[in-house]
Amino acid sequence: MFGKSTRVTQDMVLAALSKVQEPELHRDLVTLNMVKEIEIAEGEVSFTITLTTTACPLRNQIENEARSAVAKLPGVRQVAVKFDAQVRADNRIGAKLNVPIKNIVAVGSGKGGVGKTTISVNLAVALGQMGAKVGILDADIYGPNVPMMMGVSEMPPVVGEKMTPATAHGIEVMSIGFLVPEGEALVWRGPMLHSAIRQLFTDVAWSDLDYLIVDLPPGTGDAQLSLAQLVPLTGGIIVTTPQAVSLADARRGITAFQRLEVPVMGIVENMAGEVFGEGGGEHAAEALGVPFLGRVCLEPSIRQGGDAGEPAVVAQPDSEQAAVFRSVAQKVAAQVSVLNARRPAASKAPIKLEMGAN
Repeated sequence: MFGKSTRVTQDMVLAALSKVQEPELHRDLVTLNMVKEIEIAEGEVSFTITLTTTACPLRNQIENEARSAVAKLPGVRQVAVKFDAQVRADNRIGAKLNVPIKNIVAVGSGKGGVGKTTISVNLAVALGQMGAKVGILDADIYGPNVPMMMGVSEMPPVVGEKMTPATAHGIEVMSIGFLVPEGEALVWRGPMLHSAIRQLFTDVAWSDLDYLIVDLPPGTGDAQLSLAQLVPLTGGIIVTTPQAVSLADARRGITAFQRLEVPVMGIVENMAGEVFGEGGGEHAAEALGVPFLGRVCLEPSIRQGGDAGEPAVVAQPDSEQAAVFRSVAQKVAAQVSVLNARRPAASKAPIKLEMGAN
C-alpha cells in the first residue's frame, strides 16, 4: 500500500487504525471517534485512544491490535499508545431530567435476603476505583442499608435548596433512610413514595456522575414502578442465590424489568459455596437468555466488611471475591457502552417533575 520511502502521516495512521474494531461495539476506532492526539516524529508514532468507559475490560486487546496495526506501516520504528476515557451517556436521562447523571443502573432481586445491597455497594466502589465518577442511591424502602455498608451515619447539612449526598470511599451516597427518623418503618405507597423517589434525584446536589447505582427494594412493588416512571433506567441487574429455586426468583425480577422496558444487563449469583451450593444463578441466566455476570461466594469477610462500612473491594482488594466484583463492574460498564451506542438520539426536551406526580 505504501512505499518503503513513504513518510508516515496522520492519514496513514488513521487508515491503519480504521481496521481495528472496538470489540464490544463492533465498529472501528476511527468511525467511533476514539482516536486523537496523533504525533509523529522520526518514525515514532504516538496516539491516544478514548475508551467508552474507564472500566473497559478489553483495553489490553484494543491496545495490542492498535499497536500492531500502526507498527506495520513502513517507516514506523516505535508505537506508543495512551488512553483516556469518556463514558457514554444515556441521552434519555438528560432529555427527561435536569440532573448531571450519565447512566442509571438499577440492582434488584425477585425476593429479599439475597445480598442485593452487598452487590450494589461493591459494584459502585469497584467502578469508582477504576476511575469512574459514581454515586449510589439507596431506594430500598424496606431496609435502607447502604449507609451502614458504606460507613455513612447521616446526610451532610442541606446547602441552598438541595440535599448534599454523603461521600464514602470516593462514592456519593444518598439514601431514602436519610429522609425519616432512625428506626422508623417506611410504609409509603403511591404518590408519597413517588414523591420521595423523585426528591432523591432532582432535589439532591449530585456531581457529574458517570454511573448512579440504584439499590432497589426486593420484589416488584411500587418503588420499581415509580422509579421507572420517573427516570430512564440505562439497565437493570438481578441478584439471586445459588439454589435451584433461584430460577423462579430471577424470572420475577427480570419480568418486572422487561415490563418496565428496562434492558436486563444480567444476573449475579451471590452467596455461593458449601451452604447454598452454586450454579443456580448461572442456570437461571442461561434459561432466561440473559448474561451471567459473575458468582460471589459466601464469605464471612464480606459480611464483616459490610457491617463495618468497608465493602470487600476496599477491605480486601486483593481477594478472590474483590476480583469477582471488579469483573462484574467491567461487564456492566461494557454493557452500558453498548446500550448507549445502539440507542437512538433523544428528542424530548427536559420536563419538570411535579411533587406527587404519578
